Amino acid sequence: MKNLTGMAAAACLAAALASAAGCGGGAAYKDGVYRAVSSKDQRGAYGEITITVKGGEIADSKYVTYLKEGESKIKDQDYGKVNGVISNRDFYNKAQFAVEAMQVYNGKLKEAKSLKGIDALSGATESYRQFMEAADKALKAAQK
Repeated sequence: MKNLTGMAAAACLAAALASAAGCGGGAAYKDGVYRAVSSKDQRGAYGEITITVKGGEIADSKYVTYLKEGESKIKDQDYGKVNGVISNRDFYNKAQFAVEAMQVYNGKLKEAKSLKGIDALSGATESYRQFMEAADKALKAAQK
């Protein structure tokens, strides 16, 4: 009886791991390039993601955040500066942390090939919300 219980537990664990790993024989996504945009934050900034799916899985992802609609200015090394100058070091550092976090989130998506397990970084939760929203929209469009 002990052996049977152990075998059942092992079978349940194996099934759970297979399910979590996405094993199922079929591809999760349709091949193609999918683009989506997040909603705007309180300042009008928004994120845009482009996800490339090959062989049914995420092959590449690019994520950029724009300051406001209609502006071509992206959040980059100048984000947090006022008129091109760092006038408040603390504000600039926080802004740059958000820029770095966006790339961390994007890197985790490419690595995991899924949104599961991507956690918000403390101090970059708005960036996280926008990234997850845009990525979720793009991946929903890619579903079979």
